[in-house]
Amino acid sequence: MPALWIAHVTVTDPEAYGKYAELAGPAIAKHGGHFIARGGRYVQLEGQERARNVVARFPSLEAAETCYRSPEYQEALSHARGASERELLIVETTE
Repeated sequence: MPALWIAHVTVTDPEAYGKYAELAGPAIAKHGGHFIARGGRYVQLEGQERARNVVARFPSLEAAETCYRSPEYQEALSHARGASERELLIVETTE
């Protein structure tokens, strides 16, 4: 069953976060993920507002989790730590 990787981000160091974004895209694609929303317009209805919201679709929850734990993504993530405040979750779709 497909899964969505949903991230809510406040960028605190744009230069370092840019390096994360540069490396994260290829890591996500390598694991079958593709972006369906990336920093577009949004309406915050509940919870903590984050200026950047990203959704990627993966073939399965397992593929998304494998991507997160992969060396390629962890290298990317090393640039986001300290450069952002973020929440990330993976949820299976009903399709």
